[in-house]
Amino acid sequence: MRPEAFAVSDIGLRRENNEDSFLCDDDLGFYLVADGVGGNARGEVASAQAVEEAHGFVRSGRGVIDAYLHSPSDEAKFTLRRLMESALQHACYMVFGLGELDPTRRGMSTTMSSLLLVGRETPGLGIVGQVGDSRVYLIRDRTIVQLTEDHTLLNFKLKHGLITPEEAPFAPGRNVITRAVGHRDYVQVDTCEIDARPGDSFLLCSDGLHGHLQDPEIVPIVEAGPIEDASQRLVDEANARGGRDNITAVVVTIRS
Repeated sequence: MRPEAFAVSDIGLRRENNEDSFLCDDDLGFYLVADGVGGNARGEVASAQAVEEAHGFVRSGRGVIDAYLHSPSDEAKFTLRRLMESALQHACYMVFGLGELDPTRRGMSTTMSSLLLVGRETPGLGIVGQVGDSRVYLIRDRTIVQLTEDHTLLNFKLKHGLITPEEAPFAPGRNVITRAVGHRDYVQVDTCEIDARPGDSFLLCSDGLHGHLQDPEIVPIVEAGPIEDASQRLVDEANARGGRDNITAVVVTIRS
């Protein structure tokens, strides 16, 4: 199983700077998208720092990954999920600490959507970590599945029956996130696991992308040409539809 990633991050058409950050580490099998929150509080610092901290934490946990490769037990799989959870929580603690040290950065935070691919044989294992409203998708057999849950006020209201799906497009607070890395010194991290197979593609993206494209529209864009250009095609389409926010797309494909 050989993952290979292609990524594009774009400022969009209406923002003055790009507060998104991303990571592609094919050797480690680790991928991240982070969308900074804070504006004047330097959201771009929060996203870049969070990505760096989480990457370093997972790199230092290579022993956990190697243990799973040597003996892929349920216990080793659980330990991998804990590694992902701890990496994002570590990033949260560090970003919060930076904000406390510098009043000009106080309040900065970021979303984080992450993917760790592990395994030499088929199927491999994918571990997903999630905080905020960036997303991770699986594209398999021309079908797309959202693997993450948006931590937004809108999604909270939908889950608890406070609004209907018909009311959702017009409800206030659509972009209000309920969890973020760095807002406090601790954050709850969602994790899940999924089989990963040759031919699968994963998309990690900020809301600047999925805010413009419905899920079923993503697949034909990804498959419209070489996978190496899929991220650029997605970004171009989001800009063609208004480019209201920074846009980041990381497409990871698994080769046999």
